[in-house]
Order: sequence, then C-alpha cells, then structure tokens
Amino acid sequence: MRPLAIFGGTFDPVHLGHLSVAWEASELLDADVRLMPASVPPHRPAPTANAAQRVAMLRAALQKQGRLAVDTRELERSGPSYTIDTLSELRAEQGDRPLVLLIGADAFAGLPSWHRWQALFEVAHIGVLSRPGVEAELPAALLAEIAARRVDDAATLRSLPAGKVIELSVTPLEISATRIRELLAEGRDPRYLLPCGLFDDPAVLAPYRNA
Repeated sequence: MRPLAIFGGTFDPVHLGHLSVAWEASELLDADVRLMPASVPPHRPAPTANAAQRVAMLRAALQKQGRLAVDTRELERSGPSYTIDTLSELRAEQGDRPLVLLIGADAFAGLPSWHRWQALFEVAHIGVLSRPGVEAELPAALLAEIAARRVDDAATLRSLPAGKVIELSVTPLEISATRIRELLAEGRDPRYLLPCGLFDDPAVLAPYRNA
C-alpha cells in the first residue's frame, strides 16, 4: 500500500531545502507527502508570518505537482500540539495505511525528549532524513528501542502500518530560513532559494518585506 508521509516544520518561509528533501523522501518511499506547518512552538520564537500566511506560501509553492500536499491540522488544534496526537489522529483516519514520520537525523537523536516518544512507533514508521556518509550519535535509550525496528528496504514499510525505522539518504541544500527573512527585510530578492510560486503574487512574501 502506498504510504503517507508527514514532514513538519514552521516553514517560515518554506524554501527549496524543505521541498527537495520532501520530494526525495517521496520518491524513495513511493509515498504521498504532506507538509504540516506547526503552530507556535514553545521552544523557539514565534514565526514572523502568521498561520494563514505560511499556509498561503505552502500552497503557492506546491502548485503543479502531485506528490506533496499541505495538511493544516496542527494549526487548527487548540493547546499544545504533540506529534503523537497528530499521528494518532491520522491513524484513525487512514486505517491500516502505512504512515511515515519524516524527521532529520539531529531531531531523531533527540527523540527521547519528545512527549510519549515510544508510542510513536505504535502509530507510524519513522523515516530519518540523513546526509550521505554522516551518522548522528544516538542515545542509549533510542538505540535500544530501534534495535529490532531498523529496515533498509522501503518495501517493508509498505507492507506494515507502523513500527519500523528507515534511514533515507537525501541531498541536503544548505538554505537558511533566517537568512531568507533577512534578505527579504533588506528588500533583496532570494529568487533561487525559494520556490518560484512564491514570486507569482507579491503579497505572499509581504510579511518578511514589512518585518
């Protein structure tokens, strides 16, 4: 069965680095990917663009292709938004369809600090987006949890709804959302760092030009 993969972030703004790794993961897994903008995260400053503006940017960026889509459920939920709640909700909607949480290698190394992190494996697989030839150091608790869950073949994920971990070697683009916001605030044009759809309507990038 074709998996559904989830790729979260603030997307403030969404840039080609986000889209390139999401697209590669979609190809490697033969999966549909939903980009899921996060609400205001408790551990970092609030995004410059508000929720509606970030969704508008994502929709503009994802035109004319069929692999990547937007899912706004975390923006619509009140109170703290935990990944386990999102995945549990998706599991109830999707039945036995394989779900894959896509996260970077550094974030994966910090997984034991997440709310109910071990329960994540009950509702989804995890796809670790890694740089070729680079391995993150994992804590002992995480190593013990994933010892019997690692797989190398994406076909294994397609045959099970949840519970496995696969490393996805993707091509990282060193693009900084912070730097893009700085360039836009200076009145400059980061045209080859952002998807072209964001330049079709001047209002889409207005939150950063007026910051």
